Amino acid sequence: MAERSEALPPEAIDALQRGNKIEAIKIVRAASKLDLKDAKDRVDDYVKNDPMLQQKFASAQAETTGSLVRWLILIALAIAGYYLFVAG
Repeated sequence: MAERSEALPPEAIDALQRGNKIEAIKIVRAASKLDLKDAKDRVDDYVKNDPMLQQKFASAQAETTGSLVRWLILIALAIAGYYLFVAG
């Protein structure tokens, strides 16, 4: 793999540091004429080699998963409440 400074355009690195992986992939695609999979792989490789970015994206994913679980629990409680109080 190339040197880290050559791996991604500076704009893509800035997007990653702001937590915007999708924007970074778009920038890499446009700058290097790669297809979506190759651009995503290049961005993922960059993140994999940067512990601070790894932590940032792992934490964002954990927050997203936690929010999804909370919504699912809330929906399940609403359905159970409906059947308990309205339909029952």
